[in-house]
Amino acid sequence: MAGAVAAVLGLLLLLGSPGGSTGPPRDSLREELLLSPLPSGDLAATFQFRARWDSELHREGVSHYRLFPKALGQLISKYLVRELHLSLTQGFWRTRTWGQPYLQAPAGAELWVWFQDSVTDVDKAWKELSNILSGIFCASLNFIDSTNTVTPTASFKPLGLANVTDHHLLRYAVLPREVVCTENLTPWKKLLPCGSKAGLAVLLKAERLFHTSYHSQAVHIRPICRDASCLSVSWELRQTLTVVFDTFSIGQGKRDWSLFKMFSRTVTEACPLASESKIYVDISSKTQENKLLEVTPLPLSVHEASVQGDRRTYAVYDLLSPSLFNVSRSLNVQLKWKRPQDSLDLSTPVLHAQRYVSGYGLQTGEISTLIYNTHPYRAFPVILLETVPWYLRLYVHTLVITTKGKENKPSYIHYQPAQDRRRPHLLEMLIQLPANSVTKITIQFERALLKWTEYTPDPNHGFYVSPSVLSALVPSVIAMKAEDAEQSPLFTSLFPSSDGSSYFVRLYTEPLLVNLPTPDFSMPYNVICLTCTVVAVCYGSFYNLLTRTFHVEEPSKGGLAKRLANIIRKVRGVPPL
Repeated sequence: MAGAVAAVLGLLLLLGSPGGSTGPPRDSLREELLLSPLPSGDLAATFQFRARWDSELHREGVSHYRLFPKALGQLISKYLVRELHLSLTQGFWRTRTWGQPYLQAPAGAELWVWFQDSVTDVDKAWKELSNILSGIFCASLNFIDSTNTVTPTASFKPLGLANVTDHHLLRYAVLPREVVCTENLTPWKKLLPCGSKAGLAVLLKAERLFHTSYHSQAVHIRPICRDASCLSVSWELRQTLTVVFDTFSIGQGKRDWSLFKMFSRTVTEACPLASESKIYVDISSKTQENKLLEVTPLPLSVHEASVQGDRRTYAVYDLLSPSLFNVSRSLNVQLKWKRPQDSLDLSTPVLHAQRYVSGYGLQTGEISTLIYNTHPYRAFPVILLETVPWYLRLYVHTLVITTKGKENKPSYIHYQPAQDRRRPHLLEMLIQLPANSVTKITIQFERALLKWTEYTPDPNHGFYVSPSVLSALVPSVIAMKAEDAEQSPLFTSLFPSSDGSSYFVRLYTEPLLVNLPTPDFSMPYNVICLTCTVVAVCYGSFYNLLTRTFHVEEPSKGGLAKRLANIIRKVRGVPPL
């Protein structure tokens, strides 16, 4: 009996390891939470869960999945995906108020995918892939079609290990009207190895996450180097979630924070499958003597990193450290402000932008984009991507770019005109931003008249236009050192810096809401009602006359009483009635 039990345990151990080997596991999991006080007094919480798998999904016949989700692994293998990036966002990141984001995403749903060069029909694979992702994440990604899909040539380069020059393998689409709700969060949490039962994922309470000013959840899949020699490839899955808690709605006007106040829960343990589980709290200050934040309990260690061109200091709580839960069974990190922030502590982002629609009437209009470079002495180029629906017909000859009152000619421009009901406009430009300047980009358009079947159920609400995308290498204030991606925090390694003098930034502007010429949809209702009334009255009368049968009634001979009266009158000799 004991021998049989040992044999069964040995078989389970053999099957429990990836690929059926008894060696070290080929996959690993890291989870991380970053708490960042924002200049406006709000607080941003960024969750990152990274699953790394040392496997060649396109070459190996993978049948056993341990930490990497099977649904996504089979998706990559079947459709030969090189990179996949999906984000679902509710709200807009206010760059001027909240500062530079670590991971920004546009409002609504965004999907961009790089395919392998062995894919024969990219458009077909793109359509099938978006439909499957729509089912996995319970989103409206099935509405992605040729009318909202573009192929950028300069933006959205691969973030992973790839040397791709053929931009025809890239597809990009945005659904700015997509509404994010709990039905999207639930399947996202089910992809985590521990679900929402252990680790940092226990804080993901939908009731608290959606009662925020900004909510963004994303999935990033890319190939990375397995080691320093980069002879083998590993697959990385990053699940990120960023929320911004408002001071007045959550903190009741107070700027002191805690995990329980934000999430109504505390952390009790790390995910048992995670090799690293940490909480980072941004406690940076301009001087060591002028610290603004007080964190309790005292952190076990402090980490300094160069993030977005600035040196930041973070208090670190390692959930895998046995000494962290010696005093209490749960961890409730609290942040208290020693003194209010003054205007000197507020920093303006080096790069930010805004976008709006101007004009009057429902025939023509103008799209204006303002790009700000607040660096005092450094100029740098930026790639601007504009995606405009086909029903806004752009006049490219009206494109004007001005900086400090002078014309600013782009170094590179790529324009793909739209086709009615087939594809949108695509405009990409490489623009040089002088130091301490504001660059204004304007282009005029004409509104098209849609067919009555192409209007949405609420046409007077307006039609959304996808936000502009800005990609730039922003000059750094300090010299940044190259750090090992495996040793550095997760929030610093998704967009690694190319050198020590600049860092990569991708920003999105606001989505636009444009009114189109809309017919009065109440008039058909009135016409139908009037027509039906006239038809019912007229046709009913004629039908009644045509189908009615007329009978001529003869005068009756009288009843029984009359006959009896006539008999009596006859007996009496009186004339009958």
